[in-house]
Amino acid sequence: MPTDQAELTSDQVLRRDIPWETYMTTKLITGTALQLLRRYDKKSETERASLLDNDGPSYIRVFIHILRDIQKEDTVEYVLALIDEMLTANPKRASLFYDKSLEDEDIYEPFLRLLWKGRWFIQEKSSKILTLVVSARSNKNGPTTNGDGKKKGTSSDDVLKGLVEWLCIQLKKPAHPTRSIPSSINCLATLLKEPVVRSSFVQADGVKLLVPLISPASTQQSIQLLYETCLCVWLLSYYEPAIEYLATSRALPRLVEVVKSSTKEKVVRLIVLTFKNLLSKGTFGAQMVDLGLPQIVQSLKVQAWSDEDLLDALNHLDEGLKDNIKKLSSFDKYKQEVLLGHLDWSPMHKDPNFWRDNITNFEENDFQTLRVLLTILETSTDPRALAVACYDLSQFIQYHPAGRVIVTDLKAKERVMKLMNHENAEVTKNALLCIQRLFLGAKYASFLQA
Repeated sequence: MPTDQAELTSDQVLRRDIPWETYMTTKLITGTALQLLRRYDKKSETERASLLDNDGPSYIRVFIHILRDIQKEDTVEYVLALIDEMLTANPKRASLFYDKSLEDEDIYEPFLRLLWKGRWFIQEKSSKILTLVVSARSNKNGPTTNGDGKKKGTSSDDVLKGLVEWLCIQLKKPAHPTRSIPSSINCLATLLKEPVVRSSFVQADGVKLLVPLISPASTQQSIQLLYETCLCVWLLSYYEPAIEYLATSRALPRLVEVVKSSTKEKVVRLIVLTFKNLLSKGTFGAQMVDLGLPQIVQSLKVQAWSDEDLLDALNHLDEGLKDNIKKLSSFDKYKQEVLLGHLDWSPMHKDPNFWRDNITNFEENDFQTLRVLLTILETSTDPRALAVACYDLSQFIQYHPAGRVIVTDLKAKERVMKLMNHENAEVTKNALLCIQRLFLGAKYASFLQA
């Protein structure tokens, strides 16, 4: 994409002179359209506002017809810039598209088609306008219909599905290096209020596209992107199928990381409200405890927030997390830690009572927890997780009557041996302990360790 086109602004586009008279001569616009355009084009904002107040739907019709009938990109960009300018000055003007006089028009089709055409400016403006127009329909009585109650042209649900498809593609393979992702997230933050959009977004595997964007931000631009991403996640936290996707992604750890370091109240508020929604769902409560959220909530509660909703949500979260801690047995906590791959030196790892009391629980689901522990040894790049996994494996060998046999059968020896040469001293120390227990038995290994 040429730089001059990629970085095109509305101001640059609106400085163009469009040959409206030529278009009328070639019958691409009508005489009435030419009169309306002469009154409107290049006029002051006050004059244009007055014209839109008096005859807004007529202008919408003219703009739609130009986008439908004229292919020249300079003119298409110009009309999109005019519509964008009109809606930016007053977003409520989107309702003009639903005026009764426009019931015979397919108000969505030109914008939906232009999403997939030509220059980035055309795509971005079309997506923004479509988002505002489709969202405005909820303030009316549903989608526009003709006299017998049937939808005219493209249905709004089809438009939303097409728009979501385009937005997901932009998040996967941005057409513009710096604008695609912020522009798409901005649209989604508005559109995800619609149930049909939530459904389409989940079906398009969109949830996982949001997760990498949840990260601490410093610049004004990146804070706005983070805020709008968190707004999307919060809206999705009301939708069960999306919650299932959030549960299997890295969304929760990333949200915790952001809320721990963010000073922006609007960002903290959204994340805390999301936690409040997710707390009672599936294993989220246990994961939140595992990620250290109770301590973070205590720290957030003593800060000077002005938002009452945020303070209420923090209190609700605090109580809910305390309840979760009471409910979780020590093995549940341990299992959560292993299944999430978040191994750390929490007290239970080195507590002999934990291993004595829970060693038979490792047999559940064909030694599922032990198998995941071995997967961590093979795949994790976190030295702390590797060290703890080696230590836990050595504890299993020590405390389970058939520990050495089971671990040998699961081919753990080869994985641990590789870690004997790890660059991290903590990893090599615990890998050595594990190998000693595997070869020498618990009693001799403990003697050597001492």
